[in-house]
Amino acid sequence: MRYKGSALGVVWSLANPLLLMAIYVLVFSVLWKVTGGIEHYALYVLAGLAPWVFFSTALPAAARSMVDHAGLIRKTSFPRQLVALSSVATQLVTFAVMLVVVLVVNMIVIPDVRATGLLALPLAALFACLVAGLGVAVAALNVLFRDVEHILGSLLLPWFFLTPVLYSFDQFSGLDDHPRLVDALHWGNPVTPPIEAIRAVVWDGNLPSAADVIYLVVAAAAALMLGAFVFSRVDDRIAVEL
Repeated sequence: MRYKGSALGVVWSLANPLLLMAIYVLVFSVLWKVTGGIEHYALYVLAGLAPWVFFSTALPAAARSMVDHAGLIRKTSFPRQLVALSSVATQLVTFAVMLVVVLVVNMIVIPDVRATGLLALPLAALFACLVAGLGVAVAALNVLFRDVEHILGSLLLPWFFLTPVLYSFDQFSGLDDHPRLVDALHWGNPVTPPIEAIRAVVWDGNLPSAADVIYLVVAAAAALMLGAFVFSRVDDRIAVEL
């Protein structure tokens, strides 16, 4: 229903990430020329933007979902987790379209990807579970503390630049002297291992790091449990607070 009546339909979901990719390639690869030895830089950025755009749009949408649908929640009895999950699912459609486009283009341009590309599907499914769990948690918390959505909105921009979407940690020679900082940036950011794992199979044509995959599995399970726990503690107060 989001694209009903538009000329291009769901193709509009690609407009924002493609525009962002074009701007980042222009600035970092053409004007600033800091992308070093990253081949097919546009595809490198797009492979990272696909999961990031999903994460950065689904989480704020989930945070606002309970407040935006307060009338429905007060009038109707149903599993209220579905409100947050439906917001994530809406963005998941866009993510799926983006991922398919990235996969097809990369398979054409980078032949090595043909052997590993389909592994992106289970990795993306795990990432969707991670985002869904976090989405339910922030939706529940935002009912009690309305500052949650604003805090989240403020964090997303610096979070983006701390995530290797536009760059690779290997580019920064100075980081060799600070291995703990690299570990903190990689493992302390729940979005980095999923992006690195997905990018490995859709851009690099290699199997993802076992550590990244294990991290993604554990993080997805932990996020779902966190979402269920937080929601169970808040569920009986949602209708009253709204």
